[in-house]
Amino acid sequence: MNLIWEKAGAEHSGCDVVICPVVGGKAFGPGRAELALRLAGRRQLFSGKAGETISLPLEEGGNLDYILVGLGEQPSPEQIRAGYAAAVKKAKKLKASSVWAAAAEGFGPEQAGAAVEALVLADYSFCKYRSGEKEPACVYHVETSAGNEDACREAETLALAACAARDMVNEPSNVMTPARLAEYASECGRRGGFEVEVLRQPEIEALGMEAFLAVARGSAKEPRLIVMRYRGNPGGETLGLVGKGLTYDSGGYSLKPSDSMATMQSDMAGAAAVIAAMSAAAQRGLKVNLTGVVAACENALSGCAYHPGDVISSYSGKFIEVANTDAEGRLTLADAVSYAIRGEYAARVVDIATLTGAAIVALGSEIIAAMADDEGLWERAQRAAVQAGEKIWRMPCDEELAKKNKSEVAHIKNVGGKGAGMITGGLFIRDFADGTPWMHLDIAGPSWADKASDLCPKGGTGCGVRLLYRLAQSFEKR
Repeated sequence: MNLIWEKAGAEHSGCDVVICPVVGGKAFGPGRAELALRLAGRRQLFSGKAGETISLPLEEGGNLDYILVGLGEQPSPEQIRAGYAAAVKKAKKLKASSVWAAAAEGFGPEQAGAAVEALVLADYSFCKYRSGEKEPACVYHVETSAGNEDACREAETLALAACAARDMVNEPSNVMTPARLAEYASECGRRGGFEVEVLRQPEIEALGMEAFLAVARGSAKEPRLIVMRYRGNPGGETLGLVGKGLTYDSGGYSLKPSDSMATMQSDMAGAAAVIAAMSAAAQRGLKVNLTGVVAACENALSGCAYHPGDVISSYSGKFIEVANTDAEGRLTLADAVSYAIRGEYAARVVDIATLTGAAIVALGSEIIAAMADDEGLWERAQRAAVQAGEKIWRMPCDEELAKKNKSEVAHIKNVGGKGAGMITGGLFIRDFADGTPWMHLDIAGPSWADKASDLCPKGGTGCGVRLLYRLAQSFEKR
């Protein structure tokens, strides 16, 4: 897609479709007077309530279609995203190649940005492997004002970053291997202006990342440790972002059912979110220091794979009892979190992962399950989630539940028995944070859409990208 910024009231000739918001029953956009007259005769079909859309030609027999988007009386950013996304879907059905997106008078920066995010996210498709079905590119002419322009450009950057994360997740696992994920991160670093270091197996072995390597050992595809560094505030503290990078997860010897394996290329959605958020932060020049760490590998079944009952070491020096080889993500994250703190000196660390089905059982497919042992970090995340339009819910760091992870033969075991699986999984990772302020985001539910919505087709959603960016932004040097 392509966005072109336009001043309100500019000439819109050449467009196939005009998207007009309706706020408080009033239509905004080119031809407002004519729209008002037409609306007067269509109140039974369209009242302008939030969630309503209707398309109509401004002139009988004309080639220009108007899509009216009901936003209610005082639209929230969430309502604006939903409305403009629905309008994009209508425009795509009309096979529009050029769309004018009008803005309502009184839209502030947050509202204008929400509209831009919706245009980009709703226009996204992944047709790479459907020969002859690639959707034609659409140009969006977006009305903006001087006071909203920076917010709109930021929104464009964030939405495109979320779409990049969708691309990474939607790639099949035979394409998005650990090596390819590392190459992609390196490409993002070159384009965005941040450092990317990729460590291969001998270097990972030299670091003593035995937990990470135990998971990787079952696959013929070699692992990669991806370390990304962005320094927008030299001399300041560093925020560590750690993403789960399982490019495919069979479950290993604790083999998954066949149905559960079909979308396991998405098990690196946390890594995708970190790579994309780092890219957005660098492109926008945030005055923060960020280090992103991804332990990328496959969890496969072979004669070299690790077993239930094994005891393995880790980068931290702690020994881990393997109770279940399908609880592999927390093993790779244990080493990655330890490295972010001990090797990269992160003062705070946030890990993001498709960690547990228990998170989906608890909160469904729309809400990110979160855990934090630092109140300040949690409060920032809450505000960041609201800004990003992503839903987040805090789960307890309960010390009684932490006892479920105790092992009789090692420092800790990787599965805490029945019940509270999301919480015990998060608490396992916390054990490797060495007391550093820590937060865990379980995106197992919202990282993948089983059915399409106006904002996202079926597949990877780009969940977490905008949240991580907004969280990083909250630490910006003022």
